[in-house]
Amino acid sequence: MSVPCGPAAPAVPSVHHRALLTWLAVYSMITATQSLLGGPIAALPLPVRTLILTGVVVPVVVYVLVPALLRVHTEVRRRLSGRLR
Repeated sequence: MSVPCGPAAPAVPSVHHRALLTWLAVYSMITATQSLLGGPIAALPLPVRTLILTGVVVPVVVYVLVPALLRVHTEVRRRLSGRLR
């Protein structure tokens, strides 16, 4: 039986931390998108505005913001655990 010799895999954030990070990403992206596109798309029907908003927000949140926030969260936890030892 061999013992793995390398750094331990980072702990996965709890479901509560992931929910908070996702909420932060969604809220900030919706706010930014509304600020940038709110005026130009205001005259469109609500379903079209919603389609545009979600078409911008969802991919950015899923592929950019949440992974970035999870990396930052992991790095902060790693640094804090190193200080506590």
